[in-house]
Amino acid sequence: MATTIIYTDGSSRGNPGPGGWGAIICTDHEVRELGGREDHTTNNRMELSAAINALIHVDEINLGGEIILQTDSKYVINGITSWVSGWKKNGWKTANKKDVVNKDLWEALSFASSGLSISWKYVEGHAGYPGNERCDEIATSFADKTAINLYHGTVSKYPIDLKAENRPSVKKSSKKSSNAKAYSYLSLVGGVLQTHTTWTECEARVKGVKGAKFKKTFSALDEDSIAREWGVK
Repeated sequence: MATTIIYTDGSSRGNPGPGGWGAIICTDHEVRELGGREDHTTNNRMELSAAINALIHVDEINLGGEIILQTDSKYVINGITSWVSGWKKNGWKTANKKDVVNKDLWEALSFASSGLSISWKYVEGHAGYPGNERCDEIATSFADKTAINLYHGTVSKYPIDLKAENRPSVKKSSKKSSNAKAYSYLSLVGGVLQTHTTWTECEARVKGVKGAKFKKTFSALDEDSIAREWGVK
């Protein structure tokens, strides 16, 4: 059977705030774009919603075969491949005995993916992958209530080359020097993300705190990418 490739992305303005999700379903012959929104939501909920709605659609039209789902959300991938089984066994509690956040959507994603052969693939956000970039455009348009045309038609007439690699203009450059001037510093403590203008300020928040994360950024794009990697944007 043929392989179906799904691209997904989610976006929110304010986190929480107005949000949108976008998905592209691509078979050997057809491409279909999907999108939706909520008035008050989070980025993680929209990332989950994109995957859920795409898988529901694939199941409804009975495509069968292998599915490759590409997302820039490690939160989605880690959750569905590693965390969900443990949460279910623990009565939807985390290892720290806390209620699982977004339980309703995790249940929906678990149900939507059951019975399907899915490979979950992480792609870096805002790195020039055409499918991810288009899904981001759909998601942000829905979040902003901006009109956007969703494509449904043949692969040959689809205006985006989904198989293209990263655009050269946005490929990662060689590793930045640790001495390069910082744009900002990010810290993540107890699931709460903060942005700092100085290392001293960042260090004061994370020093001695178990499980804390911190990182130097070099641009606003860098900030966004790191926050997404940490699953908080």
